[in-house]
Formats: sequence, structure tokens, C-alpha cells
Amino acid sequence: MKRDDQTVPSVLQKLADILGAEVKNRKLEIPTKFGSGYCIGFVFNEHIRMLISNYELNQNIEVENPELDETKKLIFFKFQNIFPKLETVLPRERASGIPSVLIATSRINTDEIIAIHSNTSTINIEVDTAYLSKLLTGTSQSQILKRLIQNTQPYLFEQLIYPTLQRVVDEIMTDPISDTFELLLKRIKSEELICRLLMELEKRDEKHIYAINNYDISILYKIRDQILEHLHIPPVISELSIAFGMSPTKLKRLFKQVFGDSIFSYYQRFRMNEAALLLKEGPYSVSEVGYKLGFTNLSHFSKLFKEHFGMNPKMYTMM
Repeated sequence: MKRDDQTVPSVLQKLADILGAEVKNRKLEIPTKFGSGYCIGFVFNEHIRMLISNYELNQNIEVENPELDETKKLIFFKFQNIFPKLETVLPRERASGIPSVLIATSRINTDEIIAIHSNTSTINIEVDTAYLSKLLTGTSQSQILKRLIQNTQPYLFEQLIYPTLQRVVDEIMTDPISDTFELLLKRIKSEELICRLLMELEKRDEKHIYAINNYDISILYKIRDQILEHLHIPPVISELSIAFGMSPTKLKRLFKQVFGDSIFSYYQRFRMNEAALLLKEGPYSVSEVGYKLGFTNLSHFSKLFKEHFGMNPKMYTMM
């Protein structure tokens, strides 16, 4: 791969230079002395690019982004935890490994440094809002979509990965394709991912969208992680508010805006998902799973489980 290849992101070449490695066919294999895995980059055109990272480094490395341009209005899509893990994941570790997508305006990404972290398992897509707005026709009533396109304030939203989205991701990663068509096909798939994500965001019924800063984002994720790491304890908003120094009103408002659901509904969804995993993985009975997740009334547990999965826990274990 030539060093002046315009289809390779400069940040990928910069990382290769730091590691003393070479980018071949837009792919950087991590040298064994630094870790394992790979990183692949694509510049589809001046408006959209993608970086696929699936590696583990022995230590964190910071890479200056040569293409940083704060005058551009970009939307960032960060798909995280989308590659299957080879090791067994314990229930308490699942909270930090949720397959999801972060959607952020460029106002959130103002740092001049891109942190290249260990245990990276992401696909990053960035697209120019002017380019994106030309692809969208008609007038959307979605406040989220309007604010993203305007890109005048810092906004962040998280969307969980659903099966249709995961299939497109899998196609990007596994479909065999010749060099002739690779850029074209991956650009089309990238735009499909963006389209499907925006369609999901448009369904959210937020009437008012509030700007968010990095500090509030860090607090929200600490709260989210605490909730998911203690699924046997129902969250109490007043207690979370005191513990993390955020007013109840602000906490409820920003949590729903970022994660697309109220705190209790979000908690209940993952509580039921954990119940399903425990029932499938065993060796727990239905009552043991119910008690393990904090239910004192097993009839209530069965009722909630059926509402989420369309069948009671006993039937689920027999599938």
C-alpha cells in the first residue's frame, strides 16, 4: 500500500508508524510485541470514512489525529462490543460489554488526541452533516434528527444493537469481496448502518433535546454501569441522585435522552435479559434465577418474563 493512498485514513498510517508496521490493503496487523489483532481503515470520499478496530494492545497508545478539523460538522457513529468474545463472559461483566452504537455530534469529540485503548472492538464511522443532509429527503419531525443535522451543540445518544443492524455489521466484516468493489460495497453498507440508526433514533419521542457535556456523560455511564452491575437491586432515583451529585430531574431527563428509555424500564429490560441468559446457561432453576435477580414474588417474575419474551420462564428453558 502506497503511503500516499488517499483511501487510507491518516490516523491509521500514524498508528502504523508508531508501531513500526506497514499498512497493507488498508489493513494494519498489530505486531506481536505490541499486542494482537488488526485495524482496517477506509476513506470512501471526502465526506465519509470508517475505521474497524479489533485488537488488544499490551499498553495504551495515544495517536495524534492529523485530520482533525474543528471547523467541520461531523457525526460520529461508534459501534462497540460487536465482535464475539472468545473467552467466557461472567454475568457481572456483561454490563461493560453491551453491543451498542454511540452517536455523537463533533462537539463531543473536541480532543486533539484519539486514545487507542486496549481491548478495542469497534467500528467507527464519521460522516459530514452537509453530505448526510443531502441524502435525506422530506422534512423529519424528529427533534433528535434535526439537532444531529444542525450539529451546533454537543449531543450523545446510545442505541442498542438489534439483529438487523448486527447482520449488516457481520456483512461488512465477513463478506468476501474483490479489491475492485471493496470501497463501493463497504461505503454502501456504512450508509445502510447510518440510515438504520437514524431511523431508530427518529422513533424516539423526545420533544426537547438538551446539550450535554463530557462530565455529565461520565456521570450517566457510571450510573448506568452501577444499575447493570446490581440487577438484583431496583434503582432508586433519589439515591442515585445523591450518590452521583445530579438532580433527579436532570438525571431522569438526560438518562432517557441518551439511552432512549427511562431508568427503571432500562433496568427492567436488562434484568429480564440476564434472567434469560441464566436460564439458558444454567445450572439454575426458575425460582433460583428469580431470587438471584431480586424477585421475592415468583409469580411477578414469571409475568414480567412473559411480557418480555412471550412465554413463561419454564417454557423458555425447554426451547
